[in-house]
Amino acid sequence: MSMKTTIELPEALFRRAKSMAAQEGVTLKQLLTQALESRLDARGSARDGKAVAPRWMRAYGALRHLRQERKAIERAIEFEFEKIEPEDRL
Repeated sequence: MSMKTTIELPEALFRRAKSMAAQEGVTLKQLLTQALESRLDARGSARDGKAVAPRWMRAYGALRHLRQERKAIERAIEFEFEKIEPEDRL
């Protein structure tokens, strides 16, 4: 069920929100609904003692299972860059 309401926004904020909605390919209603849900979810979780990451941070650390592979690649790169080519020697 939906409820209709009227809100007053500063003109600059309205224009930024309208622009962001257009860039994301959603309606202003969808953008405002998502923003409000996100804010309320974060606040409710904080009250419950559960930290909820903002949507943009939810993928942070998602590749941590590749940590060992990343370290191996870094070692290989460091090894290659430590080599001094014969033409570069004094």
